[in-house]
Amino acid sequence: MEEFQPISPTKKSEEFRDYATSARQEKVFAFYQKQHKNQTVEFNRKIREQFEGRPKISMGLWEMLRFLDDVEDSSDPDTNLSQMAHALQTAESVRRMFPEQKYDWFHLVGLIHDLGKVLTVTDEEKGFHALEQWAVAGDTFPVGCAFDESCVFHDLFRANPDFNDDRYSSKLGIYSDHCGLSNVMMSWGHDEYLYQVCVRNKCSLPRKALSIIRFHSFYPWHGKGAYKYLTDSSDAEALKWVKKFNEHDLYSKAHELPDFAILRDYYKTLIEKYFPEKLNW
Repeated sequence: MEEFQPISPTKKSEEFRDYATSARQEKVFAFYQKQHKNQTVEFNRKIREQFEGRPKISMGLWEMLRFLDDVEDSSDPDTNLSQMAHALQTAESVRRMFPEQKYDWFHLVGLIHDLGKVLTVTDEEKGFHALEQWAVAGDTFPVGCAFDESCVFHDLFRANPDFNDDRYSSKLGIYSDHCGLSNVMMSWGHDEYLYQVCVRNKCSLPRKALSIIRFHSFYPWHGKGAYKYLTDSSDAEALKWVKKFNEHDLYSKAHELPDFAILRDYYKTLIEKYFPEKLNW
């Protein structure tokens, strides 16, 4: 992993998500070249079948979180800190703004929102076999319809076989007007994977928490207002919470690293409240 490059605490909000001049530009551009070329309808159908049918790994959520210490996101133009450090930064940022106990689910979402990035980890003993970063990280977007121009590095989609496929290249593609995001196939990655893990294991997080997990990387929607023609009335409430969350997910990266040892007991209690002891991954 690269030497940690801390972010200045004076960095302005408009300076985040710089996809033109960031210090990590070369790595980020290479990531999106692969992602935009390979995130096809065919790939997304196959990867979902693969994960649905594969033997599941039984492990507690807390134990799984520790694997984030070894994960760096190649798509992030702002920081190369570990995903565990980012998880704690995000969770504590949410907790400062929403300190009441009734928002403890929001604190926990801050901690676990990127846990799906364990898909980049290889551990033969545990049964982990890493996917490439392009199939795990980065912004997400619908597949099966035209790629909106608000997507970062939009021109790179021209290498995607779906770009000129009549079935998938129109505005609606395989979808109907205002069908709702729950009926849309999003590009596969850590968001969708963790959402499916939460649902399959019957966690007790509220629906708005699951929406944050599933759509926090869908920047064209919550950041640019794109793809509204695919949303329905139920997505309006989700959008409100995803936007609230994004402020902590993105801008907390410039904060000091929280002390894991001090915070451990609090977040372990929340995990026990909302999740079973063991999950099938």
